[in-house]
Amino acid sequence: MIMKRILILANNDIGLYKFRKELIEELTKEYKVYISLPDGGFIPKLLELGCEFINTPISRRGANPFTDLKLILNYIKIIKQVKPNIVLTYTIKPNIYGGIVCRMYKIPYIVNVTGLGSAVENGGLIQRITLWLYKIALKKAYCVFFQNIENQEFVNKKKLIRGKYKLIPGSGVNIEQYKTDNYPKDNYINFLYVSRIMKEKGIEEYLEAAKYIKSKYSNTIFHIVGFCEEEYQDKLVELEKKGIIKYHGFQRDVLEFYRKAHCIIHPTYYPEGMSNVLLESAACGRAIITTNRSGCREVVNDNVNGYLIEPRNVNDLIIKIEKFLKLSYPEKKQMGIEGRKKVENEFDRKIIVETYLENIKEVLR
Repeated sequence: MIMKRILILANNDIGLYKFRKELIEELTKEYKVYISLPDGGFIPKLLELGCEFINTPISRRGANPFTDLKLILNYIKIIKQVKPNIVLTYTIKPNIYGGIVCRMYKIPYIVNVTGLGSAVENGGLIQRITLWLYKIALKKAYCVFFQNIENQEFVNKKKLIRGKYKLIPGSGVNIEQYKTDNYPKDNYINFLYVSRIMKEKGIEEYLEAAKYIKSKYSNTIFHIVGFCEEEYQDKLVELEKKGIIKYHGFQRDVLEFYRKAHCIIHPTYYPEGMSNVLLESAACGRAIITTNRSGCREVVNDNVNGYLIEPRNVNDLIIKIEKFLKLSYPEKKQMGIEGRKKVENEFDRKIIVETYLENIKEVLR
């Protein structure tokens, strides 16, 4: 019997492995799975799951039309080569250009909107062009998955989709991998920022808050984990020399950092689908301070498992950090316990895997 073929289009090997691994494991039991994305350090791990890899360069943040045209041509070539029975797309460019190519060749496809991106958020001509492309790409999708209600309502208001759509709890979190560990002792309070070090992820607010809090509370440590955008390298070196932060660079596995932290701070105002950092933090039983915006607020019950802050508001961030510091040790620990409960009830990754399998079977039966 010839196995049916599933093609996955994505822009990054790290995200595909960390957040879609459980789905791929299930798919490879029954289907021939191909993955199309740029080469990277996690490709060997993806191959171990039983995939076939097609190296497909993607400029994740670039807006060069010639580069994007090359990506479309690559997708056409891949579709003709693989002849997939269904295509799964993740992130903006695979969603748009992969969706357009699938529509051209009448291949069923399922789109996962992991965030609409800065181009849509910021308005203007680029927003209009991007929405026009989304409309072409999403119109014939078998199903469009949204990770937060605001993205879903925005797309519906703009009448970009005609078919089936569904709200899912982000990428979910593997609650068996990210387990609640012993809460750290209270001698030093470890705050943790895990993200790309870029302006829209709130790094400037985090650094400003760290400067103020360190000057007032000597028992605090502000950790940073993530890939550094070039413009921030010198600043991080300088602040580390002054003892204000500890920068750990990019880490393939951040689990140990979550375990050592008392509280995760995620002051992003980037248009995310659902923050995986927050889901993992809560699963590990850690309190959260994050932005009151879609993709973040869903993970926090304010004053229960963490605190919500206004976007780009350093003063509000400082107030919430001080509020956390004034909690007793049992109160800090309880915040983490409440976060774990929330994740178990609402964000277990098995929910997403089952939803995908159900929709794929509907298409391929």
